[in-house]
Amino acid sequence: MKTIHAPSSMTAWSQRLRREGVVIGLVPTMGALHEGHRTLIRQARLNCDALVVSIFVNPAQFGPSEDFATYPRRLSQDRTLCRKESVDVCFEPTAAAIYPEGFQTVVSVPSIARRWEGESRPHHFAGVATVVTKLFGIVRPDVAWFGQKDYQQCAVVRQLAKDLNLDIRLIVRPTVRDRDGLAMSSRNVFLTAEERRLAPMFYQALLAGRRTIEHGATDAKEVQAIMEKGLREEPAIRIDYLAICDPDTLEPLERIDRQAVILGAIRLGSVRLIDNVLAKRKQKTRR
Repeated sequence: MKTIHAPSSMTAWSQRLRREGVVIGLVPTMGALHEGHRTLIRQARLNCDALVVSIFVNPAQFGPSEDFATYPRRLSQDRTLCRKESVDVCFEPTAAAIYPEGFQTVVSVPSIARRWEGESRPHHFAGVATVVTKLFGIVRPDVAWFGQKDYQQCAVVRQLAKDLNLDIRLIVRPTVRDRDGLAMSSRNVFLTAEERRLAPMFYQALLAGRRTIEHGATDAKEVQAIMEKGLREEPAIRIDYLAICDPDTLEPLERIDRQAVILGAIRLGSVRLIDNVLAKRKQKTRR
């Protein structure tokens, strides 16, 4: 496995392989790799000729009061995982290499990014969209893999790739969960034992919303109230938002008459968790 730090060296490596007809895959990460990342990497490894995993904690997607300084960094362990999964290149640029002196361009996807995570973290998606566009330009992948846990992020990336005519196929894989349903996240390590015990209540609330929709509920407020009821019974859990949305535009639905995505974010102590599930009313069987 190669480790590449300079963007110019990364691009040169990719261009050489592309001239030979090699299909290049990219799994963008911020490191602190867990089993969710491993699953993505394994899927990518099976479906491309050469695989790049980028490891870059992107300062542009953190707000001033967020956890950039304390975000988990385990570079040695990350490299070991990548090596075991037969990754060809770990691309590990510095912030100065991605955002050199004089850098001033920002990529924005305002409609999809304005609600939910975008409202809670106003600078987040501009940072995400900009760094992903940079990574696509540097690595030049044919295919890129993302996880569904970051549903709104995937929607933002899908839109920017379409709008900017980026010839890259995007593959979104289902959320990987612990046995009790908690979505795997690098930030889960910051949960105390008690918070970790309570955290699966979040997924259970989302599942309650999905079951309600599957059983015929069409009023989004009714579904939202059912989800909130379960979470508000636990004082340690603070709800940032719970929303039933169109899965493409992420606009909130008042009436659920088609497939929807349930998006949510909660806080447990110092940790903020996000999750989502897709939901669709079950068709009545004709007799």
